[in-house]
Amino acid sequence: MSLRKIPFVPDEYYHIYSRGSDKRKIFHDNSDYNRFLNILYLSNSDINFRFDRIEDVYSTERGQRLVSIGAYCLMPNHVHILIKQVAENGISRFMHKLLTAYSMYYNTKYERTGGLLEGKFKAELLDSDNYLKYLFSYIHLNPVKLIEPKWKESGIRNRNKAIDFLNKYRYSSYQDFMRIDRKEKAILNLEDFPEYFPTKEKFQEEIFDWIDYK
Repeated sequence: MSLRKIPFVPDEYYHIYSRGSDKRKIFHDNSDYNRFLNILYLSNSDINFRFDRIEDVYSTERGQRLVSIGAYCLMPNHVHILIKQVAENGISRFMHKLLTAYSMYYNTKYERTGGLLEGKFKAELLDSDNYLKYLFSYIHLNPVKLIEPKWKESGIRNRNKAIDFLNKYRYSSYQDFMRIDRKEKAILNLEDFPEYFPTKEKFQEEIFDWIDYK
């Protein structure tokens, strides 16, 4: 088995990224996105759940967490997660459970076989405070590419449209940082991350700075 160039160390922060094989879509409809979010919550546990037998997912007692999640974003063909390891070998265990469970769901639903995702998930150590703070913006701004694919190179043409799109995008933790009350907020463990955004106004200010950056 090949070893990772970056080892997972307790109490360190990482940017985790995984995408579909050959950049294929891994989410096709709302039920796919919602299923992944359910698994994202339940996989963060030392208990092995039968995902299809749980009705009230976000009220389920999970026991000991494997990781802490600071932010996430699901895109049509890839996933971003900002993560901190809290249990021994926690990230590897968590990601194995998460990606295996979703791949099994996907292959069953769409009657396919073979690998859904492109090899090992990617991981990057966030080794500075500035870099860690930046990742909150980077992850949450990903959905802008769905309406303005070249915005990073050319800037955003319609600022208000981009902000409105982000505010309505349900498949990231953006709405949780905007203090919208929803059940998916249980996925996050923000007590284990620096309090960069104590209010939604501080979060908006950071996001707007990147949106307006030329």
